[in-house]
Amino acid sequence: MKLTILGGGGFRVPLVYGALLQDHAEGRVTHVVLHDLDAGRLSAVTRVLAEQAAGVADAPEVSATTDLDDALRGADFVFSAIRVGGLEGRANDERVALAEGVLGQETVGAGGIAYGLRTVPVAVDIAQRVARLAPEAWVINFTNPAGLVTEAMSRHLGDRVIGICDSPVGLGRRIARVLGANPKEAWIDYVGLNHLGWVRGLHVAGRDELPRLLADPDLLGSFEEGKLFGVDWLRSLGAIPNEYLHYYYFNREAVRAYQQAEKTRGAFLHDQQARFYAEMRNPDAPALKVWDDTRAEREATYMAENRETAGAGERDEDDLSGGYEKVALALMRAIARDERTTLILNVRNRRTLSVLDAEAVIEVPCLVDANGAHPVTVDPLPDHATGLVCAVKAVEREVLAAAGSGSRATAVKAFALHPLVDSVNVARRLVEGYTEVHPGLAYLR
Repeated sequence: MKLTILGGGGFRVPLVYGALLQDHAEGRVTHVVLHDLDAGRLSAVTRVLAEQAAGVADAPEVSATTDLDDALRGADFVFSAIRVGGLEGRANDERVALAEGVLGQETVGAGGIAYGLRTVPVAVDIAQRVARLAPEAWVINFTNPAGLVTEAMSRHLGDRVIGICDSPVGLGRRIARVLGANPKEAWIDYVGLNHLGWVRGLHVAGRDELPRLLADPDLLGSFEEGKLFGVDWLRSLGAIPNEYLHYYYFNREAVRAYQQAEKTRGAFLHDQQARFYAEMRNPDAPALKVWDDTRAEREATYMAENRETAGAGERDEDDLSGGYEKVALALMRAIARDERTTLILNVRNRRTLSVLDAEAVIEVPCLVDANGAHPVTVDPLPDHATGLVCAVKAVEREVLAAAGSGSRATAVKAFALHPLVDSVNVARRLVEGYTEVHPGLAYLR
C-alpha cells in the first residue's frame, strides 16, 4: 500500500514511520511519500526515517516531493498533517489573542479560530485534489483544529475522511491504568467535539468502573486530569473531561499563566524546532538522536502553563509517548484488512447526538471495518456539556462560512460567538490583528 503524508517535513512524522516499521503483516504500507512545501524540512525528516529503518529488512520505501499532485496519485491512504503558516503563525495566533486578554491556544478560542480560518481553504483544496486524483483513498486528518478541518474536508470527501486525535486515547489509557484495568479491554464512553469531550464511563467486563474512581479522592487525584482539574471539580462533573477543557473551566487562570510565561507554547516550539532543523543541516549530525532528544523536551513541556496553574507538577513518564501514530496505524489496519476494532475518532454525526445535525463532525467511539468508521450510539450529554458543544459547533460553522465566502463580517461573528471571547469589540480587534500578521487571511474582505 502507498501512504502519502502531507506535511511530510513535519517534526512528528517519525512517530508515524516508527509505527509502520512495527507492522510486518500482509497488506501493510510498503511505500511512504512525504510531501511538504519546504525541501529542507523534507531532507531533515527523510534522514531521521532512514536511521529509523536501519536494520529493518522490510522497512517501507520512502520518497519525498514538493509536488502535491504527484504525491496524491495512486495513494491508498493520505495523512494530512499540515500547518498553514508554520509555527511562526501559531506564535502570532497566541500573541495577538493574549494582547486582547483572551486565549490564543492553537485549537481553542481565538487562536483556534485564526488557525482554522487560514487552514480551511488549504484543506478544502487538498480534499478536492484527493477526490480528483485518488478517489479511492482514505484521508486520515491530523491537521488542527482537527474536528473543524475534518468537517471542511468531509463536504468533498464524505465519510472517506476521518479525523484522529491522541487526547481521548491518552485519557482513556490513564483512567484504565489507575483503575488497574487493561486499556485494550476497556470500553470508553467518550463523547463531544475534538478537544471538547468527556469520559462518562469506563466499562470492563460489562461493569462501569468510573464510579469507583470518582468515589476515591486519592485515586482520582493520582493522575494527570485529577491533578489538572482537581478532585472536587471532577466529582462535581461526574465525568473526566478532556485536558483541553481546562482552558474553559479555568480560563482566567490559563490566560494569566500564558501572559506571564517567558514564551508562549508556539514561540517555544518555533525556536526549538528551528534549532532541530538547523542542526540537521550538518550532514554529520546523528539525525535520530537529535530528533529523539528534541521530542522528549517537547513532550515534557506539553501544557506546562496549565499544570503550573493547577499545581499538577511534571507529567508522568508514561504520558510522554504520544499515541496518535498508534491510532492512525490501527485505523489503517482496520480499513485495509477489515480488522474490526473500536477507536475514538472524528466523524460525521449522523444520528449519534440528536442536538447536532447529521453532517456535524463529532468525536466519539466508532466501530471501524473495511467500510470505514461508524459512530456508536451514545447517551445524551448533560445540559452543561450540550450547551458548550452546541456553542462551539456554531462557531465552527461560522468559520466554515467565512472561509467559503471570504466574509470579514462572518469571521468577526465566529470570534464573537465563542464562549472564550467576551466582547464583540474584542472580536473585531482580533480580526484586525490577525489579518495584519497572517498573509493567509488576505481573502477576508
